Amino acid sequence: MSQPCGPSSDAHPRLFVLTGAGVSTDSGIPDYRDGEGAWKRPQPVTYQAFTGSDATRRRYWARSLVGWRGFGLARPNDAHQALAALERAGRVELLLTQNVDRLHQAAGSERVIDLHGRLDLVRCLDCERRYAREEFQRVLLDANPAWAALDAQMAPDGDADLEHDDFASFVVPPCPACGGMLKPDVVFFGESVPRERVDAAFAALREADAMLIVGSSLMVWSGFRFANAAAQAGKPMAAVNLGRTRADDLLSLKCALPVAEALSFLLESQPPRVAA
Repeated sequence: MSQPCGPSSDAHPRLFVLTGAGVSTDSGIPDYRDGEGAWKRPQPVTYQAFTGSDATRRRYWARSLVGWRGFGLARPNDAHQALAALERAGRVELLLTQNVDRLHQAAGSERVIDLHGRLDLVRCLDCERRYAREEFQRVLLDANPAWAALDAQMAPDGDADLEHDDFASFVVPPCPACGGMLKPDVVFFGESVPRERVDAAFAALREADAMLIVGSSLMVWSGFRFANAAAQAGKPMAAVNLGRTRADDLLSLKCALPVAEALSFLLESQPPRVAA
């Protein structure tokens, strides 16, 4: 039987849970960093490059067209199910995820903030209309039928490690409502997290008894700031992560185990909920 890994339920009944890419690797979605917190692959495209360069947008959407096929089929794994069970047990003040895959919600978690947005939506930067990514996939394929047969290994956040001689032929459709620029409804590097998400997360952190970090190295400030705030408030912190985290010096407890294995005890008393 697995041993519980995290703050005890008696001392810390309400947890502020922060999750990262390590939660979704068992669902087939790669993570960004190695055990030391260094990049495994080239850094993701920045907001400035995406909005400022036609060539960058063509390359991004071409890779996304290929990568979405696998990303859109990803399903929750036991780590997502375990955290949903923790919420059903009344132990979660908030689950703040840095992931954009919506797999926590698919597993049944409801008290969730998607800190970096959600990849299943596409947003127009001009008129602010949002479209389902699955719907936009069909638009991309209609505009670029020759690209439908290409295949490549899935990369984090729904694109693919697609190398091509010439992305110049790729057609990026505009917003059907206003002709504006379409972008995934996620926070790119170089872009700010919406203030209301940050404020809501900090409000939940103030109400929580402790913080649990799951599958995140916290190498980017957008996530680490919550661990920093918890430490300043004197709240104990535990982490489940195979590699180094930026908050290692602040932790009360760390479990260097695969996430699903470390949290498996949460599923022993109740069956997982299957997404419809």
